[in-house]
Amino acid sequence: MTMSARIRKQRLVLLICLLLILITAVVGMSWGYSSLSFKRVIPVLFGQGTFKEDFVLFSVRLPRIFITLLSGMALALSGSILQSVTRNDLADPGIIGINSGAGVAVAIFFLYFPIEPGTFVYMLPLAAFIGALLTAALIYAFSYSRTKGLDPIKMVLVGVGFSMALSGIMIVIISSAERSKVDFIAKWISGNIWGADWPFIWALLPWLIILIPLTLFRTRRLDLLGLNEETAIGVGLKLERERLVLIVIAVAAAASAVSVTGGIAFIGLMAPHIAKALVGPRNSLFIPVAVLLGGWLLLIADTVGRNLVDPDGIAAGIMVSLIGVPYFVYLLLKK
Repeated sequence: MTMSARIRKQRLVLLICLLLILITAVVGMSWGYSSLSFKRVIPVLFGQGTFKEDFVLFSVRLPRIFITLLSGMALALSGSILQSVTRNDLADPGIIGINSGAGVAVAIFFLYFPIEPGTFVYMLPLAAFIGALLTAALIYAFSYSRTKGLDPIKMVLVGVGFSMALSGIMIVIISSAERSKVDFIAKWISGNIWGADWPFIWALLPWLIILIPLTLFRTRRLDLLGLNEETAIGVGLKLERERLVLIVIAVAAAASAVSVTGGIAFIGLMAPHIAKALVGPRNSLFIPVAVLLGGWLLLIADTVGRNLVDPDGIAAGIMVSLIGVPYFVYLLLKK
């Protein structure tokens, strides 16, 4: 298939992804504990609803839909970068411990730092980023060798080990916390979309506005990093610098997402794989598709999960794991 044909196919896939997101969002607006009929969604959106309809749609449903969509996009972006940088199809911010590092930082910030209502929402992604970055730095250090460079397989194994260790640290933190705050952390661990309010959207959106274009600008370098190290160095790529910059971008994307959605894994694993199967392995083609697919996957998982059991439903992280764990085992056996 020629490049022009791949681009046309990518545009068609992007259009289909946008339609899937739109359909799922409309279903999510009308489907829930307080019902809002399909025929009333459009009038309410244009200001023709009752007080109850306005409250359900604008204060409950829409913020949750936007947060879920943006978080899924951020997780897919992170997974796409990590898989290309490490040349490992099993790399995912949830699997290799980056999400766990962000979670420990969020828990420490929530429990032990003074919380000011005006700044708490905007400080959460920053706290998560610091924790995730420290974790990623340790994983990178343990996976790197001066003679062989970064070992992709070792990175996944080290990351899984760090994820388990950080889960133990989280349990220790929970055991010393107040009951009310423990409930919050428990919901975070299960991947419950807890930051479902408009301020959380404004806290998350700037990260994606910066990180997505920055990644797309570096897709050619990502393609080179996907080759062997000798080839990448031979064409003049400053290997370690580019790798570190891209890992920081991946960490920032994952941390910004999990700071408001909790510990959700496998979105960053599945979305890039599906995108590559649809449009090919070139980063400039599959990353935009993966980003939209990640948003849709988390959106549909949350939409279905919150309506399965009344009134609280099933956490989106659990719904994603029901699909993600078998898919991870399949990839593990295949690779």
